[in-house]
Amino acid sequence: MARRLSLSLDAVIVAVTDGRPRILTAARAATETPGLPSGLLDADGDATLELGLRRWISAQTGLAVGYVEQLYTFGDRERQRTPDGTRHLSVAYLGLVKEAQLAPGAAWIDAYDLLPWEDRRAGMPALVGASLRPALARWAGRDVARRHRVHTNFGDPRAWDPIRVLERYELLYEAGLVPEFQRDQGLAARAGAGRELAFDHRRIVATALGRLRGKLKYRPVVFELLPETFTLLQLQRTVEALTGMLLHKQNFRRLVENGRFLEPTRGLDRPARGRPAKLFRFRKEVVRTRLY
Repeated sequence: MARRLSLSLDAVIVAVTDGRPRILTAARAATETPGLPSGLLDADGDATLELGLRRWISAQTGLAVGYVEQLYTFGDRERQRTPDGTRHLSVAYLGLVKEAQLAPGAAWIDAYDLLPWEDRRAGMPALVGASLRPALARWAGRDVARRHRVHTNFGDPRAWDPIRVLERYELLYEAGLVPEFQRDQGLAARAGAGRELAFDHRRIVATALGRLRGKLKYRPVVFELLPETFTLLQLQRTVEALTGMLLHKQNFRRLVENGRFLEPTRGLDRPARGRPAKLFRFRKEVVRTRLY
């Protein structure tokens, strides 16, 4: 007998507030574990997938989003198990917004609560050295392929690739170091790395963060997260929040100046302490630039 199919629309909505990347979540009726805003496509009512997505985001969070782009289609056979054997496909989208007040049940979650090993701004997270590396070494044993994956993703700190977010999450999942592994295998729940999300939504977040980090190299999407005018320090802190890495101030500003995608305004940001800073705005006619 052929399996039934369902098609859901899932949204990874990202904001950056006070130097922290934030992910929009919605309460799930069937579980206490929060998840991404999502819902089934209305094949008759939704003229496009994106319109269906925006409908679900608005209904579940009260937020009207601007920039969204299709991220990936998730269709692994066993990604969600239901008694009737339905195969669940998901078309995921990435959206960038400025943090706003939400409807009851919706909340912003720090992206690095979900993926704590990805924030390297203060150096290697203690979690990696104290817990993840030893556990991964035990899991890999003498298996050459496993040891190579561990070294590539969590080995030499100098070779850290910020874009390999999904690869790192999937490695931790296979090694049984995230709570979703126990849940999916029907095992007794035990502590794992990072905060859990419903279904495979944390895998979707990892995919989105890796995509976003990669896009910063060739598209100025970061300006979707900033106010109309901003300081160079605000811009740098936002990029650092997304990449999870600190940037050299002079090199970053030289790159910004050479890119010619900002224009100064006549305004100044006047903090309570410190010197006033010039305010800039994004030149919208610029569509391609590298920020780090």
